[in-house]
Amino acid sequence: MKKIALVAASLAVLASPAFAQTSGTAPAEAKFSTVAKDEMFSSKLKGLNVYNQKDEKVGEITDLAIGKGEQVQAMILSVGGFLGMGEHYVAVSPSSVRISYNKDKDTWSAKMNTTKDALKAAPEFKYPK
Repeated sequence: MKKIALVAASLAVLASPAFAQTSGTAPAEAKFSTVAKDEMFSSKLKGLNVYNQKDEKVGEITDLAIGKGEQVQAMILSVGGFLGMGEHYVAVSPSSVRISYNKDKDTWSAKMNTTKDALKAAPEFKYPK
């Protein structure tokens, strides 16, 4: 089982070149890595349903907010709605969502100690323009 901290660290490393400030120096020489099958990818997080302690679906991960420190600052969850209508977005701390990998089933899951009503009542996240 991977912790979200590992996800955040992995994303930070991967995001570094994309968010690097432009300076007058040449970029560093390319470095290559190997990636294990059970490593977390942002593409695996997006669209992942989030369930609570009663195994009720409370939302879906729709996006990640990455801060200037190249760390995942928030997970954006979609709550409620049907077929894209009436969706409510909330930004939650990555530490409040437990991401785990089931090696036998080759599946990822997300758990959060909350209710759908609590997420609907949370301050709405709106994307900056």
